[in-house]
Amino acid sequence: MSVLKYKKLDSRATTPTKANKSDAGYDLYSLEESFIRPGERFVVSTGIALEMPRENMVGLIWPRSGLSVKFGIDVLAGVIDSGYTGEIKVCLLNTSKDRAIFLEAGTKIAQIIFQEYLTFDFQEVESLSSTERGEKGFGSSDAKY
Repeated sequence: MSVLKYKKLDSRATTPTKANKSDAGYDLYSLEESFIRPGERFVVSTGIALEMPRENMVGLIWPRSGLSVKFGIDVLAGVIDSGYTGEIKVCLLNTSKDRAIFLEAGTKIAQIIFQEYLTFDFQEVESLSSTERGEKGFGSSDAKY
């Protein structure tokens, strides 16, 4: 098992956890109370900073299914680059049209999934290779209505 170094920037911060050994995501916790009005975006502090073990890693912040299904809370701006060592903050969006949500300090607000990635040098060309799908875009595999 690899080790990921982290730092608590505030004594109230909660270390990221997994509910089950087989879970891909580590839960992130709110540092302070938050009140998010309907349709509002709100940046929530976690009080945690991370150090990726390798340069070609990224932390992807995803919604928690319970908050999404029960309250309509989504996550925006969820990429933590390997060179970033500042506080992990989570931008939450309340998609509800009429229901505000109150999050207590220590609430599980999102999950972070760690992933390796490839890097490339871009090369401009006149044409791309032919494929079966080609330029067929959105809905190209849907049945005809």
